[in-house]
Amino acid sequence: MIYSVSLKKLQTKTQKMQLSNNLVIGLDYGTDSGRAILMDAETGKELALSIKEYPRWKKGLYCNPVKTQFRQHPLDYLEVLEFIVKDVLYKVPGAAEKVKAISTDMTGSTPVAVNKEGVPLSLLPEFAENPDAMFILWKDHTGQKDNAYLNDFSKKWHIDYTKSAGCGDYSTEHFWTKALHIFRIPEIKQAAYSFVESSDWLPAILCGITKPEEIKRGMGIAGSRAMWNKEWGGYPPNEFFKTMDPSLDGLVDTFHKEAYTCDQIAGTITKEWATKLGLPENVLIAVGNLDCHAGAIGAGVKDKAMVEIVGTSTCAITVGPKSIGNKLVPGIPQQADDIILPGMVGFEAGQSAFGDLYAWFKRLLMWPLDNIMLKSNIGDPETRQNLRDEVYAEMIPSLARQAKIIPPKDSNIVSTDWINGRRSPNVNYELKGTITGIALSSVAPLVYKSLVEATAYGAKNIIDRFVDNGIKLNEIIAVGGISQKSPYVMQVMADVIGMPIKVIATREACALGVAMCAAVVAGIYKDLPEAQGKMGMEISNIYYPNQEYNKHYNQEFNKYLNLENIKELL
Repeated sequence: MIYSVSLKKLQTKTQKMQLSNNLVIGLDYGTDSGRAILMDAETGKELALSIKEYPRWKKGLYCNPVKTQFRQHPLDYLEVLEFIVKDVLYKVPGAAEKVKAISTDMTGSTPVAVNKEGVPLSLLPEFAENPDAMFILWKDHTGQKDNAYLNDFSKKWHIDYTKSAGCGDYSTEHFWTKALHIFRIPEIKQAAYSFVESSDWLPAILCGITKPEEIKRGMGIAGSRAMWNKEWGGYPPNEFFKTMDPSLDGLVDTFHKEAYTCDQIAGTITKEWATKLGLPENVLIAVGNLDCHAGAIGAGVKDKAMVEIVGTSTCAITVGPKSIGNKLVPGIPQQADDIILPGMVGFEAGQSAFGDLYAWFKRLLMWPLDNIMLKSNIGDPETRQNLRDEVYAEMIPSLARQAKIIPPKDSNIVSTDWINGRRSPNVNYELKGTITGIALSSVAPLVYKSLVEATAYGAKNIIDRFVDNGIKLNEIIAVGGISQKSPYVMQVMADVIGMPIKVIATREACALGVAMCAAVVAGIYKDLPEAQGKMGMEISNIYYPNQEYNKHYNQEFNKYLNLENIKELL
């Protein structure tokens, strides 16, 4: 099936430049928007970048934050795909015929129910406005009760298929929890044939693969979120799922039996999509990847180096040689062979809220002003809106300037970062955020300072878990929006962790990572380490820890850990 959308006129300034014959496109689909990066794989030069927000998501459609329901319509992905690819090609005249391969990444687990033809149910008229027929975004927690049932059932089965989660707990944010939740809905169960991850669906669309059994499912999602493991021959058997709940009977049998690494070919672009995007018909399409794994590749992940992708939430990713065997790090939710760099064991942890915690505090402080603006007759509406926007934009920078000059020892406030539950170590989405030690003298910058420290403690907790279990880390590399625009946060993070943090000179590490995958798929480089060496970005900054502050933070960190014990009171 080919999908058609109408786009606004692309208004960009064309560029003239020397191009090699080996160009690649990396497509990065984040939570709020999609972006395309056009790269010259031979020189490692970024030629063009295009970013577009998902139009329906931007309007808040199909979501209910109170119920932690977050859904995305497949047309958002397809419309953005057409716009961003055309846009980067328009910006670089003559580039289109030199593109050799495209690789994609998407958030995960973000799956959708499809029919026998591989069409998402929400693209059918009868399900067009049904959120349960759309992609279930990674941060959707509507299946929390289903997840508790899945974990309880799995512990009683003769093989615990959740055990690759180092703590033995499967996450609400993962594939099979969402399948159980959605397929328990009668109208979805009746109409659906299979369940497909967004990172697998988009490459299949570009290749014209329609049958769910033929879609090449990526090892990144299969091994880290869908219980795929060589130890038991791939996915768990249908008997396991059928016994867990009859609604899942036969579902796993609609999957391709193999899982494929991100440096393998999913197929070749269809004539229809080549025409639509203005590309040659021989462009190769890579197997899909997860955005955080792609970001780690783009940032230069390797043995003994951890990549911290720091944004609204975080992912902490490292790899190691397979010679370490089946060693599991307790409490780390994703660890499996080949999920990040083929040929290596991949480890993925992370925090459910990082920048989201600061955004919550900003909204909290802004509430009175927003309320006054709605009711006030002072000035005209445009003036009031401009004032509100100015205050909103200045809120966090102002708090950071004041927090920076307060020595850590002068604050008695200790907070936690579990405002959206805890992803790792030891997943627990029932945990709530806390702020302790406040007094009548506690001003907003002090509270903000404690929240920044809390997110840094969350990062340290993950790093300590790796180190304490024999995974050596010599290097911390940071990418993501906060690493680029929040020096105060990054310095506190270095002070708390007690290690230097290197910041990569790009905010588009995920797009860069999948561009590297595309270069390998196209045969330009033999493997991802070689592509990393040729196409990698330079270090833009290094944050060195203040050793005096680090000693203080080590003491405060123990208080942070002990705050989990008050969860029974919440």
